[in-house]
Amino acid sequence: MSARFNRFFLLFLAVIAAASTSLSGQIVTNVNAEKINSDSLRREFDKGPYFGLYKDNYFIFGPAINHKPNRENTNVKFQISIQQKLTRSTLPWGTYLYLYYTQKVFWNVLQESLPMTDLNFNPGIGLAKPLFYNNRYIGKLSMQLEHESNGRDSIQSRSWNKVTFGANILVDDNLMIHGKVWIPIVDSDNNRDILKYCGIYQIGTQVMTNDRRWKFGMILVKRQGWNFNHNVTAEVSFRFTRKADWSLYMQLYSGYGEGLLDYKQYHSQLRTGIVIRPQLFSDY
Repeated sequence: MSARFNRFFLLFLAVIAAASTSLSGQIVTNVNAEKINSDSLRREFDKGPYFGLYKDNYFIFGPAINHKPNRENTNVKFQISIQQKLTRSTLPWGTYLYLYYTQKVFWNVLQESLPMTDLNFNPGIGLAKPLFYNNRYIGKLSMQLEHESNGRDSIQSRSWNKVTFGANILVDDNLMIHGKVWIPIVDSDNNRDILKYCGIYQIGTQVMTNDRRWKFGMILVKRQGWNFNHNVTAEVSFRFTRKADWSLYMQLYSGYGEGLLDYKQYHSQLRTGIVIRPQLFSDY
């Protein structure tokens, strides 16, 4: 048990250290100000290339809540997500070219040999356009070419590609709404029906308190079909201080497609841990 715990703890530290080193490259460095300075934000977009966080980076652990918890359905889920701006100057239509990479892992730490049961790789490349209105930053538009796969072969292989169009809109300093729709290119015979489970578009919102310490979010991914069928992610995070780089984090997932290997299986999972987030609002 001691050796198992040591391996668990060392990998935990490695994940957090890797995510922490990217914090200095974020777009918004003046998050403690009550209002976002649009001029400084424009300069930050123009200053690159830079390396930083893309989506949330988290390390969370918890049980299934639709079945009796056991060693098989109580696990760790962690995600590492980064971006690199590839252009030093603004491209046509005020856009910037980015390289993205997100990796999501499911780790059964309570089982013998601590197997990592599902690894999902999600690289992408695309354009992002910051939006300003009346000298105020109001969000951004994005277009990406993404690939997602689990790196397996034979009957356990899962992969698909998609062209995605997304928008993050800041309604005010405390509220963001976001959405993404995609054109799928399913190239694997083992997951031809993936849209029925992993969806055709997503919408969501994120709310932040005035002191920037509490964040609440909800994401709905619409599965294929005319029914009111969604995969739901609900989340809450809390920073002990406004200067802290990480937050306590709780995530509830309910639906299909949480991981690629078992995308046809329904999961309802509640996990808690820590998260390191982009400094303004998260990308999804």
